[in-house]
Amino acid sequence: MTTLNDRPNTALIVIDLQNGVVASAYRRQEVLDAVNALVERARSAQAPVIWVRHTDEELKANSEAWRIVDELAPAPGEAIVEKNYRDAFEDTDLEQVLARLRVGKLVVTGAQTDMCVRSTLHGALVRGYDATLVGDAHTTVDLTQRGAPPPEAVISHTNMYWRNQKAPGRAGGVVQSKDVDFAPANS
Repeated sequence: MTTLNDRPNTALIVIDLQNGVVASAYRRQEVLDAVNALVERARSAQAPVIWVRHTDEELKANSEAWRIVDELAPAPGEAIVEKNYRDAFEDTDLEQVLARLRVGKLVVTGAQTDMCVRSTLHGALVRGYDATLVGDAHTTVDLTQRGAPPPEAVISHTNMYWRNQKAPGRAGGVVQSKDVDFAPANS
């Protein structure tokens, strides 16, 4: 379990599901549907939902590309973490938000698999969190013209290698959206 003290709660992390990020994403609608169902389940379980939103030259703050997709909507009071780097922990208030909410386990969804999702998973594990990837709730775009494998291979490979990821006192793992458990860990 997490190496962080007094952190029994699990949070759903929704990474960069923004118009400009997922406009041409692989399995876009299926992933958004899975994330939407997870958001509703997390809210019903009173588990925190934390939204992560990227800003850069292509995703200028307050632009249409920067906005979270219409299919998803943060509820009043849910944290929105603004980031400028791929790892959602890097130079953001994500750790402070998680500490305030007593979160030690992250359930990670979003985009892009081969960039911000992977970076955040690794950043979480290094910082002492358990980090579970939802295997059917992350996506990427086709970057084969830049030398990347096809999107389905990127997603499959990430699910494969994160499935057994671990570090002393903490664990990674992959679960399908239907099997996500938001119950707090035993204190």
